[in-house]
Amino acid sequence: MKAIANAWTSLSLIKRIVSGLIIGALIGLFGPKDIIVIELLGTLFVNALKAVAPLLVFFLVINALSRTKLPKSMRTVIVLYVISTLCAAFTAVLASFAFPITLTLADPGETEAIPSDIGEVLMTLLNNMVANPVDALVNANYLGILVWAIVLGIAMRYTSEATRDFFSNISHAISAIVRWVIACAPFGILGLIYTSVSENGPEIFIEYGQLLAVLLGCMFFVALVVNPLLVFLNIRKNPYPLVLRCLKYGGITAFFTRSSAANIPVNMDLCRRLGLHKDTYSVAIPLGATVNMAGAAVTISVMSMAAAHTMGIDVNPITAAILCVLAAVSACGASGVAGGSLMLIPL
Repeated sequence: MKAIANAWTSLSLIKRIVSGLIIGALIGLFGPKDIIVIELLGTLFVNALKAVAPLLVFFLVINALSRTKLPKSMRTVIVLYVISTLCAAFTAVLASFAFPITLTLADPGETEAIPSDIGEVLMTLLNNMVANPVDALVNANYLGILVWAIVLGIAMRYTSEATRDFFSNISHAISAIVRWVIACAPFGILGLIYTSVSENGPEIFIEYGQLLAVLLGCMFFVALVVNPLLVFLNIRKNPYPLVLRCLKYGGITAFFTRSSAANIPVNMDLCRRLGLHKDTYSVAIPLGATVNMAGAAVTISVMSMAAAHTMGIDVNPITAAILCVLAAVSACGASGVAGGSLMLIPL
């Protein structure tokens, strides 16, 4: 057992995650269904990430802002977040025009309350900003967590050094816990893949193959063309070594957990590996998980266009442009919740 453990830990994390992917898919396809223990691995992994992520964001932002001013580069980061999300929505709409999709719609079941207009979405965002800080932590309201962490971090500048050291020690301890959770990613992703494949089977990939192709094609185009172009325009260097490394370490976890919130610890660890300035990434990463929702913008746009094509609704260019802006704004409200963008499709 010790030899097996040493051989396993000697592999890089990405190789262990790929191994988990393959094993989970094979068991889901050819193994028995409803193996509770394997399903539990995925559930525990995602829940552990979601549990530790709000605390990590809260204390890292407080610690960063209590000791330094917000970097000037944050302005550029925020602008790029907005541009990237808008570009993702435009990419999805153009792909939907090029490859129109119709779906077989099931009878609607009971649905949760959905926003009726853009004003309601904006009002929800504003209310989330001023939510009770304890409630924001409990319910993983990242917009509220960020706002209160920024306010407290600025206020902490006027406290004693011992008080600031306390928050620094707490953030370091939570960061260590995050690294432990990330080390379990191969087993968690094994469970997630097994659950998806065993429940849906290969048939779902046949029935919705075109829809999946458009969704994944848009996401890969944004990740491999749009974002690298934005990076190149800013650094004037070949962006792909950096982009591919980010996809290698952060992309797999983000894709299979379907949650920006769950991926915050992974991205934090990646920034640390890259040697980035902690005062910048401790604010930029949580902010990006809240407002830079390119995947959600793609999902909202593609699914909305598919619904329109299915119902025979003609979408003119002006309406499509409005959809792009609306999808980008609405995506910010998904708040990093797995599948959260699907709740905004009726909008």
